[in-house]
Amino acid sequence: MTEKYVIEEAMQEYTVSDKVKDVYSLLSSNSGVEKGLLFLKEDNDYTTDEQIELTAIQAPTFYEEKRGIYYQRKLTELGLKNVTVDEVGNVFGVRQGNGNGPSIVLCAHLDTVFPEGTDTVAKIVDGRVYAPGIADDGRGLASVLTIIRALNHANIETEGDLIIGATVGEEGLGDLLGVKKLFENRVDIDGFISIEPGAPDRITYLATGSKRYKVAYKGPGGHSFGNFGTPSPIHALGRAIAKISSLETPTVPKTTYNVGLIHGGTSVNTIAEVGEMVIDLRSNSQEELLNLEKKIINIINVAAEEENLHWEKIDDIIVEMELVGNRPAGYQSPDTIIVQAAAAATSILGFEQKLDGASSTDSNIPISLGIPAVTLGGGGEAGGFHTLNEYYNPKDAFYGVQKIFLTILGLAGLKDITPPLLPKLLKDTE
Repeated sequence: MTEKYVIEEAMQEYTVSDKVKDVYSLLSSNSGVEKGLLFLKEDNDYTTDEQIELTAIQAPTFYEEKRGIYYQRKLTELGLKNVTVDEVGNVFGVRQGNGNGPSIVLCAHLDTVFPEGTDTVAKIVDGRVYAPGIADDGRGLASVLTIIRALNHANIETEGDLIIGATVGEEGLGDLLGVKKLFENRVDIDGFISIEPGAPDRITYLATGSKRYKVAYKGPGGHSFGNFGTPSPIHALGRAIAKISSLETPTVPKTTYNVGLIHGGTSVNTIAEVGEMVIDLRSNSQEELLNLEKKIINIINVAAEEENLHWEKIDDIIVEMELVGNRPAGYQSPDTIIVQAAAAATSILGFEQKLDGASSTDSNIPISLGIPAVTLGGGGEAGGFHTLNEYYNPKDAFYGVQKIFLTILGLAGLKDITPPLLPKLLKDTE
C-alpha cells in the first residue's frame, strides 16, 4: 500500500519508497525497538520534570555556559563517550555504533531569547507548564536526554555513531554560531537532526536564509536652526527606509525585508550626529537573498549620497554597515532519505505526515552544505513562543520523541536487524 502525505508548501502527494517501508516494517516488529518506544511513553513525566529543571537554568544567547556545563554532566551520566565543551560552548558526546554506518548528529539548542534576570522557574496551571523557554528549546534539550535513556534501556546497538548534544547561539543574533562551529570542527557528519518544539506530524527540511545588517549614518550634527543646511543622518535614514519600503520581492520563493529597529538623535532641536537601523532580510532562496542584499546595500549608499547632494555637500554623511547575521538558505529534495525516514517513522505511529515549508533552524547549516538534515518536533502542545507566557503541555508528548527515536534507528541502522538507510558521505579530508 502506498503511503501518501501532504507537502504543505506545494500541496503535492508524498510517497515513501518501498526500500524505506521495508526497513521500518522490520524495525516496528523488533522487540528491542518496542521496548524503547514503551520506555519513551513511560518516561514522559520524568522528561517533563527534567525539562522544567533545565529551563530554570537561565541561558540567554552568548551566556549559555552554566546550562551547558549542567548538560555536559547529564550526557556523561548517560554513558556518552568523549563529552566535551568546545570553544564556543557546544556540548557533544558520542554514542558509538559498531563502525559500519554513518555518523548522525542529534541535538537541541541551549540558548533562549530571554535576557539574563528573566524568571524561568516553571509554574503549572491546569496541566500546562508555563516558563519562558520551556518549549523553545527546553523541550528539545529534554527530548535528547530521554532518547538516550531509551536507547540504553533497550540495549540498542546501532550500526552508525550518534553524535549527541546541544548547540549554542541558535536564537537571534547568535546567528547559528554553535552549529557553524560544529561543522567547522568536524568532517565526519553524514546526517543531522535538530529538535525544536512541535507536533510529531511535522518535518522541517528546507532552510530560510537571512542576512541582518546594522546600519549607521553619521554626520557633523548641529543646532536645528543655527546649523540648518547641515545634512542629517536621520534624514538619510528616512530616505533609505522609504526606498526600502517600496521594494517588491518574489512571493515564490518567499523573500522579505524588515527594518526592525531605528535609533538616533538627542533632542527635537538637534541635527543628529547618528541615525541607526537594524534590517532583516530573508528568503527561501540563497540566490534571491543575495539579490535582495545587493539592492538594499545600494539603497543604503544612495540615501547618504542624496542627503549630501540635497544640501550641496560632498561627504558630510558617511555610512557604516555591519553584517550582524548571516544564515544561509538551503534546499534538499523531499525525497532525500532523511525526509523519507522521518515520514515512515511518523506513519508507524499513526500520524498523517506533513512536510513544513522553509524556516530558520540549526539545520540551515548542514542543508546549505549538502548534508542531509531535518528539524523535528519534540512533541507536546506548546505556544506563546518567545514571550513571558510561553507554555508547554506534556500530555501525549512522548509521540514526538518516539518519532525521532524511530527516525534515528532507520538512518543509523540497527545491528543485525536493518542496514543503515543513510549512506556515509564521501568527504575531502585533505
